[in-house]
Amino acid sequence: MRCPFCGHEDTQVKDSRPTDDNAAIRRRRFCPNCGSRFTTFERVQLRELTVVKKTGKRVPFDRDKLARSIQIACRKRPIEAERIERIVNGIVRRLESMGEPEISTDQIGAQVMDALYSLDPVAYVRFASVYRNFREVKDFEDFVGKLAHERDDD
Repeated sequence: MRCPFCGHEDTQVKDSRPTDDNAAIRRRRFCPNCGSRFTTFERVQLRELTVVKKTGKRVPFDRDKLARSIQIACRKRPIEAERIERIVNGIVRRLESMGEPEISTDQIGAQVMDALYSLDPVAYVRFASVYRNFREVKDFEDFVGKLAHERDDD
């Protein structure tokens, strides 16, 4: 593995262990060239996924982009990083097991919305505001009103 700091081609693995949910292997690496240490993760990938954007453009699925969007929605909320990681792993597994090589942004967004709905109402509204493209305060009011009504019914 190439060192992300100096670009040296030959780094050494110092420690390997499974992640908390056993979905990946965490490896601590050392670069003998510059002395830097860094961490890599090895995950099972069932198939290559392509995301079909609303414009019709096709791009490779980016797990890190999915994780970042969920982390942004959960920022400053009492949610552990491990819980977010489990949510991301679950969404990726469901998307891969659908059997389709191409998935739409709507399918991904729906999976994230479902996960955040049961996790945290504030994170759910934050994500929805971007995913559903809220343009004015009334959009928030309507969405939060529906959410409050649904939660009262539960």
